[in-house]
Amino acid sequence: MADQVMAQLGLVVRLNKTYDEALTAVIAALKTEGFGVLTEIDVKDTLKKKLDVDFRPYKILGACNPPLAYRALSAAPEAGLLLPCNVTVAYVEDNVTEVAIVDPLSMLGIINHPDLEPVAQEARARLDRVAAALKGYN
Repeated sequence: MADQVMAQLGLVVRLNKTYDEALTAVIAALKTEGFGVLTEIDVKDTLKKKLDVDFRPYKILGACNPPLAYRALSAAPEAGLLLPCNVTVAYVEDNVTEVAIVDPLSMLGIINHPDLEPVAQEARARLDRVAAALKGYN
């Protein structure tokens, strides 16, 4: 069931890298495709501070490609609720890190606006290339 949900939400890549190496590789691959990281949520740190619980290293990156964001917001301002594109980087075990990348096309089910489809398709193509680049780092 979890794999089906992930298939609907996005792409998953497992890297044979340390968590820090994977995080660096993800940010570099996003940059190559025109995405900057606007937000970085350190889930492990936040859960420790707020709940005093231990959690594995896990970050949520809010990735944005400004030209695509502008096109989406111009077509449908409510698209801002879906921005930025989230990418998670999660420790699995030593030298294994999982990267999950949201599928912008899956977000079209939330906002039904025909002018958003080409933007989502372009974002998806760019994020597919990010995933392919990460697979090449293994």
